Amino acid sequence: MTGIDSDQVTAQEFEPTDLGGGRRHGRAGAPSTPRRAQLERDPGMPASTWRLRSDAWEYLKFAIKRLAVSGGDFSMIAEDGEVWRSLRSLKTIELYWAGFGQRYVEEITDLLSNGEFDRAHDMITRAVNRLRGTTVPDTGEDDLTEDERAELKDRQDTRPRFEVLIVDETTESGRDELHTDLLKLRNASDQFIYDYVIVPTADDAVAAALTNPNLLACVIRPGFTDNTREVLSRDLRDSIEFAHTSTKESPSAPMSPLNSVRRVLRLADTLANLRPELDLYLMAGAHIESLAGALTHRFRRVFRREDQFELHLSLLRRIQHLYDTPFFDAIREHARRPAGVFHALPVSRGGSVVGSKWIGDFVDFYGLNLLLAESSATSGELDSLLAPVHTLKKAQSLAARAYGAKRTYFVTNGTSTANKIVHQAVVSPDEVVMVDRNCHKSHHHALMLTGARTAYLEAYPLNDVAFYGAVPLNRIKQLLLDYRAAGRLDEVRMITLTNCTFDGIVYDPYKVMSECLAIKPDLVFLWDEAWFAFARFHPVTRKRTAMVAAETLEENLSTNAHAAAYREQQKRLFDPETGVPAPDSVWLEEDLLPPPDATIRVYATQSTHKTLTALRQGSMIHVYDQEFSSGAEDAFHEAYMTHTSTSPNYQILASLDLGRRQVEMEGFALVQKQLDLAMSLSSAISRHPLLKKTFRVLTAADLIPEEYRVTERTMPLRDGLSTMWDAWVRDEFVVDPSRITVEISGTGVDGDTFKHEHLMDRYGIQVNKTSRNTVLFMTNIGTSRSAVAYLIEVLVKLAGKFNDPHELQEQDALTEPAAVMPPLPDFSAFAPDYAAEVPVEDPSKQLPDGDLRTAYYAGLRRQNIEHVLPHELRRRVENGELPVSAGFVTPYPPGFPVLVPGQVITAEVLDFMSALDTREIHGYDSRQGYRIILKEVLEN
Repeated sequence: MTGIDSDQVTAQEFEPTDLGGGRRHGRAGAPSTPRRAQLERDPGMPASTWRLRSDAWEYLKFAIKRLAVSGGDFSMIAEDGEVWRSLRSLKTIELYWAGFGQRYVEEITDLLSNGEFDRAHDMITRAVNRLRGTTVPDTGEDDLTEDERAELKDRQDTRPRFEVLIVDETTESGRDELHTDLLKLRNASDQFIYDYVIVPTADDAVAAALTNPNLLACVIRPGFTDNTREVLSRDLRDSIEFAHTSTKESPSAPMSPLNSVRRVLRLADTLANLRPELDLYLMAGAHIESLAGALTHRFRRVFRREDQFELHLSLLRRIQHLYDTPFFDAIREHARRPAGVFHALPVSRGGSVVGSKWIGDFVDFYGLNLLLAESSATSGELDSLLAPVHTLKKAQSLAARAYGAKRTYFVTNGTSTANKIVHQAVVSPDEVVMVDRNCHKSHHHALMLTGARTAYLEAYPLNDVAFYGAVPLNRIKQLLLDYRAAGRLDEVRMITLTNCTFDGIVYDPYKVMSECLAIKPDLVFLWDEAWFAFARFHPVTRKRTAMVAAETLEENLSTNAHAAAYREQQKRLFDPETGVPAPDSVWLEEDLLPPPDATIRVYATQSTHKTLTALRQGSMIHVYDQEFSSGAEDAFHEAYMTHTSTSPNYQILASLDLGRRQVEMEGFALVQKQLDLAMSLSSAISRHPLLKKTFRVLTAADLIPEEYRVTERTMPLRDGLSTMWDAWVRDEFVVDPSRITVEISGTGVDGDTFKHEHLMDRYGIQVNKTSRNTVLFMTNIGTSRSAVAYLIEVLVKLAGKFNDPHELQEQDALTEPAAVMPPLPDFSAFAPDYAAEVPVEDPSKQLPDGDLRTAYYAGLRRQNIEHVLPHELRRRVENGELPVSAGFVTPYPPGFPVLVPGQVITAEVLDFMSALDTREIHGYDSRQGYRIILKEVLEN
């Protein structure tokens, strides 16, 4: 994303702008547009280049065709500032995309300046057709020039196409020669085709990486210069600067006299930091033998300039590795092969379906391939999920590469199972796990199953919108320090946090893990990234994923600079003579540094099916554990065997394999579009007169308390990529911009009613979550511009209805405004029978961990429990009793328990439960009431 101006939304006078803000006069005969009232592009909301590029070409086609048909003259086009602004933007954009290039835009500009509208329109149409993927020209083929015939032939080539960035200061004739050589290299037998994007400077290379998601490789030739000569937006310039400054100088870079090598390495590191999926190649002249050894870890290969064909083969070979889907290919081959089934699974190969008089519609609906692909075989190329050695093992290795993990494991029954696998693999009975109180219920169940002692961490509450935020880092550090003070730090095994939360609050995993390891260097971390799998594939969001944080932490701990900084900090944290730690306040104020020998043990679970392409229940476990091969692997495999079906769904596994291919090939493009469309939606709601009267988009100011934000912008991406980048680097918490939480108090109905009766039942719009007074709209990689437009249209209709006095009178009943929602309850406490022992010397320092497992099984025995209706339970609480929950009580969504086994039930909990509007509450029977443990059981 670039900070290029967005859709037209406001009417003001304007000065024409370039790609993102620079002013420039047009070519001869094309003066800048005079100031006049017209729809202006909103300068606040950035648009992705993919959308601006497409819209600019489409607008030019529409505008020039209108002029050509009407016989207009130059004076008419001179008044259309949008035409010249589109041309100026495209002149810069086309530098960073393969296709027509800057000279093509300049030629169109000249034609328009000379009034040759028909010829200009033909050239514009060629560009539009290419972007649309159209293979039929607007005119007959007999009318085409030789160049147009070549362009049409190229567009008719249906092979997958990618783009290769070449960084080199070269002449126009040099660029033409490169493109000519490329066409000669193409072969009809090649599986893929590619085009070159040639830029002259390091800045332009970074701009291309930020704006062009079609790039999958980069060839650096040392002849490039540093600074761009293009007129770019302030946002894009700032983003380029962020990219350069966030790349650390490598200590292993060769020294003078090869200063050009250092420049090459720095650019390579910057591009790899931005887009790790880009394959980097170096094409040099002299001394490539000596360069090869120093550059191997940065570049896939080093070539001499005359080795163009070898480079061509390397590019195609590497893309083939990305394109490879070993398990999906095996499934497809299995479906094509004749077989006799004398095994389980009657549905295999359609045996029990094809020919049936009663369920023939199964085949009609799902298709025969689904049945042909079903099998019970776990040998040969189909492999076994429990002990993979062939295609599944390779598919999981490819996924590990894509997600930046040391190991990756496929899970076919959702992230709930993935979470249980990790807990069982890492934690033993009576070890302490610090866990977000509001994490998904699967973590609570996993803690019960493992017998771990649960120490709940409290997230900050957002009472006005009736949901929780995230757990502040100082709260985590303080609890670790409390365990240290009590002499129990050795019992703390793991920290489990949700990143990002259901409502889009994102942690800084690097900072959390770094500071926690400073207190306990062998901590294990489990990051539940069920809703964050997509984040790996965008340059900014990637930095806050668990795998990237683990990799960065490992790299930093190995540096001399970190070791020196650590030694200096230890002098402030410990008395040099006695070794006594400084007061907790010192530890909380410092940005703690972990010891260089701290162990990096990080696990991430992802619901791939929730935010990327996979069939329902397709999930992954990513592992970045330095102790995995030295003992942890055995425990993990046992846990994996415990929870993984011996009959996994092969279609889910194949979809995970295919989904991995997709994100490696086009993940950046898809995520960029996802975030951009989310900003379109939020801007429409915030600016439409009727919508902003009825709805309110919640920003970081609403979702993150001020003390956890350094940056001032409350919707950073709306101000441009660089603003978002700044917030995601500096703030403790940020908001996932793909999630739009809308406050709906202005409608007069609660969130559940709005979701079911107005959005889903009436208009077929599906949303995942509501609170008492909010509804959460999520964009994903499958969201389209049409879908966003439809949602906006529906919201406008609903806003009109809710603001119509006649409609309000006819409405059956309005719920009370959400402002009456009681405060969100913190975790009360474990009952004394299940809680940690109270220190005799200082009862106020009792630690919060409790025994879920014992309480859980006590609550399953009928003789130990009773059911109590809410009004009776409230009476007992008011009389001073401490009733104890016998099980989990979990409103869904969002899916975290309000009560867990062994928890004391308080008035605050009952107040919250009584005000819930959620229709589905697991563990609570409205006819019988709450299930509580009998007092006699607790007393015994």
